[in-house]
Amino acid sequence: MGLGGLGLAWREAAHVLGAPALVGEALLLLAGLVWLAVAGLHAVRLARHPEALAADLAHPIRAAFAGAVTIGLMLLAGGLLPYARGVAAAVWLVAVAGHVLIAAWTVRGLLRAPREAASLAPPMLIPLVGNILAPVIGAKLGFDALSWMMFGLGALLWAMLQPILLARLVTGPALPPRLRPTLVILLAPPSVGALALAGLGGGFGPGPLALLGLAAFLALVLASFAAEFAKLPFAMSWWGWTFPTAAFAAAALAAGRAHPAAWQAPLLWLLLLAASAILALVAAATLRAAAQGHLLQPEG
Repeated sequence: MGLGGLGLAWREAAHVLGAPALVGEALLLLAGLVWLAVAGLHAVRLARHPEALAADLAHPIRAAFAGAVTIGLMLLAGGLLPYARGVAAAVWLVAVAGHVLIAAWTVRGLLRAPREAASLAPPMLIPLVGNILAPVIGAKLGFDALSWMMFGLGALLWAMLQPILLARLVTGPALPPRLRPTLVILLAPPSVGALALAGLGGGFGPGPLALLGLAAFLALVLASFAAEFAKLPFAMSWWGWTFPTAAFAAAALAAGRAHPAAWQAPLLWLLLLAASAILALVAAATLRAAAQGHLLQPEG
């Protein structure tokens, strides 16, 4: 998700800032290769350790990351769009169908077994509000009606889930240190929502700008936690920083393209390079943890 989101942001920057087009396309290619590699590893895991995968899907927090599989596919459909429109449309439809099923399964689980407040965390936004990403690609593919339905699904689930998450975060219990980086996921819905609404409405009008304003406010709040985040021990949850910051940069770039101003180029470059630096740092920390043999550790 982080690689694909950043690739689309750099693709937008090529139009808005004259950034090298090769950067975005290379990131999107890398995202596709990584998606295939991770999917292949999960297939091996399913064959060898089905009970472990089943335990993940039953876990109140880890299960939410299943939605990243189909969100990744949506992003890959966006990467393919300029090169193979028919293939991109097929990938997008598979991703949308899969994501709706994951969202339905998630809601079913919530209704069947009420959860304690401690199990409510920002990753829940991935399977439920992730539907809001579909129109960003679907509108360009011509799936207008389905894209509007997906936008409505994601936006309304966001409106229902966000107050619950905020109440849990404000009143406690506090997120454990390994989950603290997932707070940045709160930045994703308004950023992606602004892009989706702009694509559906034919431009960055009042609605997308309002969502971008909320995203900018959340980015400011989250930036104030930078020093605290930097002290946290590495965990895979650090990847939660990558897609939201890339989506925010992409939304700002799209808004800048629609509403050009003489002062905006330095700010847009700053956002794009900050998102790129975050991904590079997280990727480096991941490779370092893998080399040291403590990347994948059991809990507790």
